[in-house]
Amino acid sequence: MATAWLPFADAASAELPLSRLLRLSLFQVSVGMAMVLLNGTLNRVMIVELGLPTWLVALMIAMPLLFAPFRALVGYKSDTHRSLLGWRRVPYIWFGTMMQFGGLAIMPFALLLMGAADTFAVGAGASGLAFILTGAGFHTTQTAGLALATDLAPGDKRPRAVALLYVMLLVGMMIAAFVIGRLLADFSPTRLVQIVQGAAALTFVINVIALWKQEARQPLMEAEEAPLFGDAWRDFVALPRVKRLLTAIGLGAAAFAMQDALLEPYGGEVLGLSVGQTTGLTGAWALGTLGGFAFAARFLDGGTDPLRIAGFGLLSGIGAFLTVIFAAPLGQPALVGVGALAIGLGVGLFSVGTLVEAMSLSTRSAAGLALGAWGAVQASAAGLAIALGGILRDLVSNAALGGSLGAILASRATGYGAVYGLEIILLLVAIVALGPLVGRVRDGAAFGSAGRFGLTQFPT
Repeated sequence: MATAWLPFADAASAELPLSRLLRLSLFQVSVGMAMVLLNGTLNRVMIVELGLPTWLVALMIAMPLLFAPFRALVGYKSDTHRSLLGWRRVPYIWFGTMMQFGGLAIMPFALLLMGAADTFAVGAGASGLAFILTGAGFHTTQTAGLALATDLAPGDKRPRAVALLYVMLLVGMMIAAFVIGRLLADFSPTRLVQIVQGAAALTFVINVIALWKQEARQPLMEAEEAPLFGDAWRDFVALPRVKRLLTAIGLGAAAFAMQDALLEPYGGEVLGLSVGQTTGLTGAWALGTLGGFAFAARFLDGGTDPLRIAGFGLLSGIGAFLTVIFAAPLGQPALVGVGALAIGLGVGLFSVGTLVEAMSLSTRSAAGLALGAWGAVQASAAGLAIALGGILRDLVSNAALGGSLGAILASRATGYGAVYGLEIILLLVAIVALGPLVGRVRDGAAFGSAGRFGLTQFPT
């Protein structure tokens, strides 16, 4: 049944059977669980239940993304790591797991300290540390774990092995969103501590299971000489199409990510949804993203230009944000769920389209550099957008509730609507940036390797 129904299950081979590959993919489940907590459940709890300002929450949510541009460095270090024990990937996965465990372990207590005026400063500092530890942990674990999968899989199976790991990330996000949402149906501070610390313990357990006896020891391993990164980067950005493509990627990533810290608070504060119901929005987003990957695979198999697929994703985002905006005046909470699903669909289409384009650029440059640039631009733009979205929401909401924008706009929904409107504008600008690149003739293989679509070294 797994081979018949699980996407990319044909990644299994004699060297890496499906049971071993699925066990390795458990680290992606732990990463998905952490992403749901950080980007979904906890931001709603901080804004609605703890009454913290949105700009502060957005800064907290953006902190883990500060480490994302260093993923290329982590991957390179794990490639060339010299270990007396003979492991390259294991030390990075292990210490990444410990950072993720530590961040989640102290996080609920730090958040509760922020809810009291006399301990706010201590809580803010501890919360910042918890978010940074968790983010650095899952970025390190994920980067080294994906590299380990490429080491274990035979050459012709590597794209699909990495694709299967990314599918498991989305599966982990969906499962975590619905389970956490059900557990938090009746919210209390004690229940929050139990769930977040339970997630920390579960992270440790399943990552150890995923890692157990996966990497063979090579005691005589030597470090490799590093190339000059600056020279390689200058050669890469000098290629035709690269600067415009990176600009479009940054605009699209910022447009989709600006609402990451706001969607669940919007459902709770404006539409009156419970913690469990708003956590389900993250699950709907993950389901939509998985659907976007499935549609993108079908389009690519039919020969569709990957940048045209990315454009479809941007258009889907415009419709999604309009749906979310109109949920408040129409008083229809279900529209937020539809909007979350459509946002995920747009993210999936846009991510796959731009990633495949980066893969085509790697035929004339180092694959790691091209994909690293793709991941770094996305992460940096997303982090800045999340922080800007929280600040903008607070400024507009305070002005609206203070009567500065008139009686009609004197609502909590006004601040959220301003952010969603800005995201629509960014999506339109991204379409303008992407348009001239669609349909251009490419050097070499346009859509990656021959055969059916597979995600090669997806820098999640």
